[in-house]
Amino acid sequence: MEVKIDAIDRRILQLLQTDGKLKIKEIAHELQMTNTPVFERIKRLEREGYIKGYTAILDRTKLGFMLTVFCSVNLESHHQAYLDQFEQDVRQLPEVAVCYHIAGMFDYLLKIYVKDMADYQFFITKKLASLANIGRVQSSFVMTEVKEESVLPID
Repeated sequence: MEVKIDAIDRRILQLLQTDGKLKIKEIAHELQMTNTPVFERIKRLEREGYIKGYTAILDRTKLGFMLTVFCSVNLESHHQAYLDQFEQDVRQLPEVAVCYHIAGMFDYLLKIYVKDMADYQFFITKKLASLANIGRVQSSFVMTEVKEESVLPID
């Protein structure tokens, strides 16, 4: 059973998703509340899964990951066991930042970060191609990142 969240919960979520390092005291001050109810609300939002975790957003280019690739994958067979195996295998590939099971012309869409084209070629030929049941792969290379947001538009 999903518990509804109110306007204060939504404001807490807005604040935390733009700065996950905010302290309880700072959030309480922003909301004109005391620390304890804010702390209790945050713990409830964590418990209920509205807050999945806290992380630092890294600059991939400063770390040498200069190439972003969207890789569309079709599987040869769509039996549930093959889908499950592909998903399990792709979770083990550190180059894959995001994997979506999609509807349309392809079965999966992967977002991949690599240092350069040579690294991507190695990834495709030695890692992805070695997975069972791979049918067709199509790659799209990012030329310019126009917008990448991790902030949800919470009303």
